[in-house]
Amino acid sequence: MKTLESSIEIPIRFSETDAMGVIWHGNYLKFFEDGREHFGIKYNMKYLDFYEKGFYTPIVKTDINYKSSVYYGQKIKVRVILIYCASSKIIFKYEVINITTGEIAATGSTTQIFLRVEERILELNKPPFYIEWEKKQAWKKIT
Repeated sequence: MKTLESSIEIPIRFSETDAMGVIWHGNYLKFFEDGREHFGIKYNMKYLDFYEKGFYTPIVKTDINYKSSVYYGQKIKVRVILIYCASSKIIFKYEVINITTGEIAATGSTTQIFLRVEERILELNKPPFYIEWEKKQAWKKIT
């Protein structure tokens, strides 16, 4: 398996917690997106780049597994891992780490597809610009 990885640190704000003072579960998807956006900046493939080349990349599948609580005032690190995929989709895996305690707070994954902007139809093959981008990356091999 080949991967690319990045991470971002995020302080937990009051508005991201519930009445118990822990991160509201729905915010983890937002943290995943923050991580993906940071990944795109690091690897020079931002959402706007996809759009300018005529593609949306909507999420068609999400998975989150909650492991431990994170509280208001603590800080998390969102680790984002792109999994190389031969088919026409983008698969990210995530690990949310509570920096304050060192515990894994959550793990998850998302799957995105390529959708043509103009026709709003599914692209069954990887777009050529994405294939070229993949070729330029220093993929890490994991066994």
